[in-house]
Amino acid sequence: MRYFIEFAYNGKNYCGWQYQPQSPSVQETLNKALSTLFRKEIDVLGAGRTDTGVHAKQMYAHFDYEEPFDADTLVQRLNSFLPKDIVVYRFIPVADDAHARFDATSRTYEYHIHTFKDAFDHEGSWYNFHELDVAKMNEAAQVLFDYTDFKCFSKTHTDVKTFNCDIKEAYWVHNGTKLVFTITADRFLRNMVRAIVGTLVNVGLGKMTVADVRDVIESRDRNRAGFSVPAHGLYLTKVIYPYI
Repeated sequence: MRYFIEFAYNGKNYCGWQYQPQSPSVQETLNKALSTLFRKEIDVLGAGRTDTGVHAKQMYAHFDYEEPFDADTLVQRLNSFLPKDIVVYRFIPVADDAHARFDATSRTYEYHIHTFKDAFDHEGSWYNFHELDVAKMNEAAQVLFDYTDFKCFSKTHTDVKTFNCDIKEAYWVHNGTKLVFTITADRFLRNMVRAIVGTLVNVGLGKMTVADVRDVIESRDRNRAGFSVPAHGLYLTKVIYPYI
């Protein structure tokens, strides 16, 4: 049978989701814990990649296992095996051809900024003390809906066949000293969200205009887009499937 596993992680101590030979990854950590419990080699395949230091409040992966098991008991046992920065929520039996990556219809990310020094948020939010024009940043975010090709926000030298993404929502919410950017799309390119946030922050700082954002997207040139904001403020928050 095929199973989906729903889980979350703090990405601070990992090189990202995907296995890396010389660095700890979330995928490798889950594989080892599941393989220990099942006493056979288990290889999970995730809903997508997250970069080094990026967090996930909701992530899915799938794996195959022949024997039935008590899901509630396994959740408790698995969480006792895993380090404190990874938590498993549930196992979900799915069809044999269900796929955690290819069947996802949308993914949502949040980027967190705090504008006044915070002793508790510094590891999960980017401290930016500069005054930002949030209204202009939201205006610039609306430009994203007019396009589907986002090569200008993609990491260079990737193996993707297309740079097209269907962005469904993109907006900033400002609450006191907290600022959160939410973006949802059917797929994301490598480093895309962090590059978009950096570009919108430049608008908020007055270094770019809303028209400049349009020009950057149409140029398809990563060098013309804004800087890539630090990874520790980025969270994958939701992955949607038609059958979950």
